[in-house]
Amino acid sequence: MSSPLYLGIDTGGTYTDAVLFNDTDGVIAKAKSLTTRHDLAVGIGGAVSNVLQESRAPASAIALVSLSTTLATNALVEGQGGRAALVMIGFGPNDLKRDGLGDALGRDPVIFLAGGHNVHGQENSLDLGPLVTGLDALKTDVDAIAIAGYFAVRNPSHEMAARDLIRDRTGLPVTCSHELSSKLGGPRRALTTLLNARLVAMIDRLIGATESYLKTCGIDAPLMVVRGDGALIASQMSRSRPIETILSGPAASLVGAHHLTGAENGVVSDIGGTTTDVAVLEGGRPQLDPDGAIVGGFRTMVEAVAMRTFGLGGDSEVHVDESGLETRLSLGPRRLVPLSLAAHHDPDSVLEALSRQQQGQQPGRLDARFVRLTGLPEQAAAGLQPQEAALLGTLGTGFLPLDQILGAASQRATLDRLVARGLAQIAGFTPTDAMHVLNRQNNWNRDAAMAGAALLARRKNGAGKRVANRPETLAQMTIDRLTRQSAEMILTACLAEDGQASIDPGRSQPIASALTRRAGIVQFSLSLDRPLIGLGASAAAYYPDIADMLSSDSAVPTHADVANAIGAVVGQVRVTIDVVVSQPEDDIFAVNGAQLSERHLEESKAMDRAREIARAAALDASMAAGAMDPIVTLSETIDAPEIGGTRQFVEARVSATASGRPRIAHR
Repeated sequence: MSSPLYLGIDTGGTYTDAVLFNDTDGVIAKAKSLTTRHDLAVGIGGAVSNVLQESRAPASAIALVSLSTTLATNALVEGQGGRAALVMIGFGPNDLKRDGLGDALGRDPVIFLAGGHNVHGQENSLDLGPLVTGLDALKTDVDAIAIAGYFAVRNPSHEMAARDLIRDRTGLPVTCSHELSSKLGGPRRALTTLLNARLVAMIDRLIGATESYLKTCGIDAPLMVVRGDGALIASQMSRSRPIETILSGPAASLVGAHHLTGAENGVVSDIGGTTTDVAVLEGGRPQLDPDGAIVGGFRTMVEAVAMRTFGLGGDSEVHVDESGLETRLSLGPRRLVPLSLAAHHDPDSVLEALSRQQQGQQPGRLDARFVRLTGLPEQAAAGLQPQEAALLGTLGTGFLPLDQILGAASQRATLDRLVARGLAQIAGFTPTDAMHVLNRQNNWNRDAAMAGAALLARRKNGAGKRVANRPETLAQMTIDRLTRQSAEMILTACLAEDGQASIDPGRSQPIASALTRRAGIVQFSLSLDRPLIGLGASAAAYYPDIADMLSSDSAVPTHADVANAIGAVVGQVRVTIDVVVSQPEDDIFAVNGAQLSERHLEESKAMDRAREIARAAALDASMAAGAMDPIVTLSETIDAPEIGGTRQFVEARVSATASGRPRIAHR
């Protein structure tokens, strides 16, 4: 009997990848299709249909589908996402100043309720009145609602009461903080929950599009999604917990990198259209970040690979600094639609506008810039200000030149807000266009890339000189800048792993001297102690030069372009449940976790009950997450110091981890 056939899908900011894989032969076929943000099913369908056609395998033979994505990561890096309300129970306004919560909230609404619990799970009086009063306004103003209660990880009853009320009155998606993390630290848990709420609609569209296409083409198999720690989770569960998919793509790429190279140790760098993700492979396993993943400048409570995500990719925005006597380029963090791709979709209007701008006497700041609607559903525009709605109404599905759309400087900020909401896309010159200019990439429209490079090249620096004499020179400057920025980002991640996070490679003169081989009486050099493993569709084009700058060995494995999709199908389901035992009073032991709060009179009985609860909850959660025949392991820590010869029980934590391969369809 042949081994089961698995379908791996990775939906990135630019491409959607698909692979067919089995345990006997490995990769059987692979394919790519452009990600279509307005209707994700189109890009998914293109990749899956192409891979099925290449392999000639019948759709009915697929026993498992697994999905990884960078959409949630990209959204947080680019400051995008839906509008969400935050309900805080037992907190006050000053708590918004902690852990970046106020910055993340921005202009989104917040409601404070009296209530919450203490560290042992005992409640304060809950007042739902302000929530009842505010719900009528919220249900038409936001896409989702996040709830964070004081010490909700010890007793979630107040969060659950608020959740039930909101669902009954509004029907909106609701996220409770206790569902996402069992760790203390209310404001950061609230931040994580808020970001989760912002992502619900996006991930729901992705999973819905995937399920719809699979059904259409006759694939009847379980659908799994990769979490940020590399484990798999059933798609229905990930709909309500999309924050767990941040770093999903990067985590899948690490799993894929180890599978493809067999390397026990390496620095894995995955370049996509929007981001570059860097992590260290140690002993064949990605390390998890004990403090929670940092994405978009916010430290979350999501357990994920110890990955650094930088806003740098093949589609990064190219900035020209004209203030100095020498021209300087910088890239990112915002992703643009490359001009070559914009003209591939809409050649007449894009090429005509670029030609008109080239005929102008003076370079304009809006030259080679276009905008179009993303095509998100109408409800995604909820809560827009009048000026935002007015500007949105002038846009269409085709690319329009910015110099004809924006009539005042204030409108640029308005457009940026529409882009941040994911309602509009900007097109402009990117490293992908530079590769087209240099004939190192040829899949889209080179004429548009050349015109964009020419328009940027004729701009003047502080000395009154042109940025570059030829489009090819500007293109090479762009690729050189990508190489340098990539090297600095890789060093940033590696130095942090070495405990040297205070060193900024972008500002360090010795590091600059080492990277550029600058001559001097004192010679500086540096290298990595393990190979640089480059992943991504453009890895073969970029990473040899990056590794050379770092004086390090490089490895770009076969199938590096679909490593994420491979990693998606070779992972396991893994769920961990924590139960805490504390002592609120003499001879009283509180057991809190898995949505239970109990009291016991003996430590031994409390510990036995904690183990029982943790084991059963982990087993149930892993089965709900899609595991087949999961195995449960227990670990525990007890804080009970001896003071004056007497043992003093403080707290104990019991952790149960259930893991197993995902269930498959049996043919």
